[in-house]
Amino acid sequence: QVQLVESGGGLVQAGGSLRLSCAASGSIFRINAMTWYRQAPGKQRELVAHISNDGSTNYADSVKGRFTISRDNAKNTVYLQMDSLKPEDTADYYCAALIMVPTGPSFGTKEYWGQGTQVTVSS
Repeated sequence: QVQLVESGGGLVQAGGSLRLSCAASGSIFRINAMTWYRQAPGKQRELVAHISNDGSTNYADSVKGRFTISRDNAKNTVYLQMDSLKPEDTADYYCAALIMVPTGPSFGTKEYWGQGTQVTVSS
């Protein structure tokens, strides 16, 4: 079993910062890509930031220059540093990971999701 647990959400004023963490645990052989998504009330879930296992990253245009995704492979953890927060960043933030796990005598890659953490930015 694999679990992803997010933390770090909360209430912050516009212009402030938060750092989200997402830690993976369980029967993990290797974590490939890790991604942060968000979903605001009444809106579709959107990709915020993505980091591959080689460290390459990409971001939604709306967060470029303000958010930074990083990962600590030794801790199976991905981070999202969010600076210069705006009210429109208010959403539930989820992490997802493509993880290679033991499947019988071999390995398979599966996608796992965390339970989400709420971020509220007040104006």
